[in-house]
Amino acid sequence: MSTSAKIKIPASAQETLNDLIIDSIQDIKGKNIVKLDLRHLTDAPADYFIICEGDSNTQVKAMSENVHRRVKDELHLNPAHVEGQGHSRWICMDYFDTVVHIFYRETRPYYDLEQLWGDARFTEYENL
Repeated sequence: MSTSAKIKIPASAQETLNDLIIDSIQDIKGKNIVKLDLRHLTDAPADYFIICEGDSNTQVKAMSENVHRRVKDELHLNPAHVEGQGHSRWICMDYFDTVVHIFYRETRPYYDLEQLWGDARFTEYENL
């Protein structure tokens, strides 16, 4: 199957995936976690963005690895594509309808995805 093929996940399964991704990030003490609901926006590249940050490249990489491992083990899903693991300043994981953006703390403001997608519906999660 081509990685560009669009797979539609049922809404309940999408919610389960998003909750698992957020929990996986919180496992590694990810900070400033926000979920952007883009479903009502035209031309959005996904239904959801989950955005977070880490204090070091090591933490950023650990968060992405934990998300990948837990989603694969618990939901039997692999990301369609992963970018940025080499330098771990911004790792992007594409789970079709949900795209995970894991930033190094100092890189996040430069891209400012929350401002770029300011019309999205935001859900913020508390730092653990």
